[in-house]
Amino acid sequence: MTGLLEFREKLKRIYSKSEFILTPLLKFLLAFVTLLVLNGKLGYMTKLDNIAIVLIVALMCSFLPSGCIILFAALFSLLHMYALSPETALVGLCLYLVMFLLFFRFSPRDSLVVILTPLLCVLKIPYVIPIATGLICGPASVVSVGCGICIYYLLSTIINSASTINAMGEDEATAKLRLVVDGILDNKSMMVMIAAFAITVLVVYLLRRMSVDHSWSIAMIAGILTNIVILLVGDLLYDTSLSVSSVLIGSVLALAVGKVIEFFRFCVDYSRTEKVQFEDDEYYYYVKAVPKMSVSLSTKTVKKINSQTAGQRSGRASGRNVVVERSGEGNYGSSRTGAGRGNYRSGRSVVYNGHIPDDGQDGNEDDYEELF
Repeated sequence: MTGLLEFREKLKRIYSKSEFILTPLLKFLLAFVTLLVLNGKLGYMTKLDNIAIVLIVALMCSFLPSGCIILFAALFSLLHMYALSPETALVGLCLYLVMFLLFFRFSPRDSLVVILTPLLCVLKIPYVIPIATGLICGPASVVSVGCGICIYYLLSTIINSASTINAMGEDEATAKLRLVVDGILDNKSMMVMIAAFAITVLVVYLLRRMSVDHSWSIAMIAGILTNIVILLVGDLLYDTSLSVSSVLIGSVLALAVGKVIEFFRFCVDYSRTEKVQFEDDEYYYYVKAVPKMSVSLSTKTVKKINSQTAGQRSGRASGRNVVVERSGEGNYGSSRTGAGRGNYRSGRSVVYNGHIPDDGQDGNEDDYEELF
């Protein structure tokens, strides 16, 4: 476990030092993959299906806020819809406006949830989203998850109806509108998934905030079971053609992702739990304190050996000065057995004139001096 904790601290340190590079890089990769998936699934406007355009837009998104990825993805999808038929683009624009109003009203910071939800639906592993969202975000993130699911099923409806829309004439605009709208409103699979994911997010959020031991693990397991039960009941009631194997595999993957999130966000030691009681003039307080699991990284020791040409004192066994510099993080305990001496702290240097005393002996004060 100590090795894993040290690995976590190293990752945090690396990210904090290189955040100005890693954050734009991650946003670039996310925007690049999102636009590639849109061009691959839709592809009705051939001018947009160009790797150069995708690279330029993804590079722009890397230096802009994360919400701009949603904006460019929506623009790409609307242009593809317009190339298919203006009526389809009109339906998509109206639905996007409603979702954007809800999104910016309730959960404007959850742009990554809106982007990742349809992407994971394309990869057939959407069951990670409600567990991860419940662990990291708040109850308002239900809106973001619902918007992501609506986007996925909107695009799926358009892809499935593309051949029918192309076969219709220009004078059948009303029929095109009704085809797309009915395909969305009558989609029982979308309704069941929105309900299942929304309830799962709330269950995970409420349970992981409880003060019981192992609340995050309990929240993950309860959320997975809740999600599976609702999806199975919805499949029995509305015949949503649910794949049980994909649900089980996705649930196992969701549990693994949840444990990784727990390790980085809520790694505590329940064996050292303390319960504290105190009072003031108005209240009695009963506090349960659970310490976080953390470890200091190993320190670095740099030794410099310099020749001594003058100032030798009589009785010295060596003609060199040894400078020992300690740097890095961590608390250093007493490394000498002398009375109160040798408690070295990070960032200070000690010069031993002539020789370095062994661990078991205590040198005189003349043997060393501290450099400030």
